[in-house]
Amino acid sequence: MSQSPRDAIIGLIGKEEGLVSFLLVANPFSYRQLIDGMDRLALVVTDAPDPVKDTEHWMWNDHRILVRRVSPEHLESWIVSGSNRNVIYWLLQGDLLIDRGGYLAMLRARLLEGSPLMKERKLLSEFSRLVRSYLQAKQDLADGQALDAYSNVLSSLHYWAHIALLEEGMQPELTVWEQMRRVNPGIYKLFEELTTSRETLEQRVQLVLLACEFSILNKMESSCALLIRLIESRAEGWTPAELKLHPDLAGLSLELSVLLQKLVSRGCIRETIRSSPLGYSGLLELKYASKV
Repeated sequence: MSQSPRDAIIGLIGKEEGLVSFLLVANPFSYRQLIDGMDRLALVVTDAPDPVKDTEHWMWNDHRILVRRVSPEHLESWIVSGSNRNVIYWLLQGDLLIDRGGYLAMLRARLLEGSPLMKERKLLSEFSRLVRSYLQAKQDLADGQALDAYSNVLSSLHYWAHIALLEEGMQPELTVWEQMRRVNPGIYKLFEELTTSRETLEQRVQLVLLACEFSILNKMESSCALLIRLIESRAEGWTPAELKLHPDLAGLSLELSVLLQKLVSRGCIRETIRSSPLGYSGLLELKYASKV
């Protein structure tokens, strides 16, 4: 009797050095893009990732199998940053076949229960993206590039929608606008206005930019709570480089300089100034400290 794809994959991957955990995701109905058009996904969490083999395509009895190898740190950065939109589905719906030390089981539980630190990291990451895309859309519109402004402000709406869902204790899904129709009709209405209104493209973009600006001001302190608390954790000010190295911000791709300046302008933190360690006369170094 021929071996099943599942048994074959378990047999092959189970022998890999450094294996931490392994789950198998089947093709869900016809929505093949969840696993990049393949029939199966083998997500392998390993302490010894090989860049040459981080992505492989296998074939077994007419089943096309996508193998993705990733370190625990890289996997968690996917979750927080949203750089891989399918990873939440993989983790929650995949068949957990090998889990040495219970790593993926604990990670799945944190996703389902909503770990406070993970939520704060995701909020900070999504807010950073919201600010970046909003500022770019604003610049595009000022430069007369309406189509680029439209693209960037649409991205802003997506990040705003993700923040709204995280605030409700929900994980953003691939069909985020169906979620928003139920959870936050106000943001969904802005999406409809941007994409279907009969107003000119510039008018639609301007409307959503105004709404995004209000949202950024309104959500800045709550979305940046992790960063603010970190800055407040010591009396001495922080340099941007020191903040980036802190474990609580590890793996996050942040527009840190922009966030720090906006937090200063809102009075959430303050700048401190000292003579530059480089020793040049008149050159001062900025650090960031608690507002108190």
